[in-house]
Amino acid sequence: MAREPHHRGGRRDRDETPEFADRLVAINRVSKTVKGGKRFGFAALVVVGDQKGRVGFGKGKAKEVPEAIRKATEQAKRGMIRVPLREGRTLHHDVQGRHGAGRVVMRTAPAGTGIIAGGPMRAVFEMLGLQDVVAKSTGTQNPYNMIRATLDGLKSESSPRQVAQRRGKKVADILPKRDETPQESGQVAEEA
Repeated sequence: MAREPHHRGGRRDRDETPEFADRLVAINRVSKTVKGGKRFGFAALVVVGDQKGRVGFGKGKAKEVPEAIRKATEQAKRGMIRVPLREGRTLHHDVQGRHGAGRVVMRTAPAGTGIIAGGPMRAVFEMLGLQDVVAKSTGTQNPYNMIRATLDGLKSESSPRQVAQRRGKKVADILPKRDETPQESGQVAEEA
């Protein structure tokens, strides 16, 4: 359910140019006990992304559900991270993420695999624009911690270009040569 970005003044225009999609992951009714009884409110967890490599999550609380979702969406847009994708469809390498008791493992996958992941993680991958990924969450089932662990792992994702830049080399120098790989594997077989 993509929503129209709403502008507050002229300064937000340039930030909101990419069309963001958002996904409601969890909604929770929370209560506060006061002198006269209980006051009920709603807590919403929302994941937002442009489906081209940017994703963020936010949480909002309010007396009404739509207001909680709006607050969560605003927060998610403010704290987005950029993740490099390979061919715009999968991860460059396998990563692990952790947050609290949340542990997630994300593995790159060949084309046509699809998104193999549980609820909250699936929302993150869909909003990120990943098409092929195999992921497993162990530890907590708490959606907040699962999403935080997923984003923690995605932050450590780096593309060959970033690695080459960090090491002061060219991308071609750090990637394995296509024609050399079969020979190398043959040599290993002979030695064994």
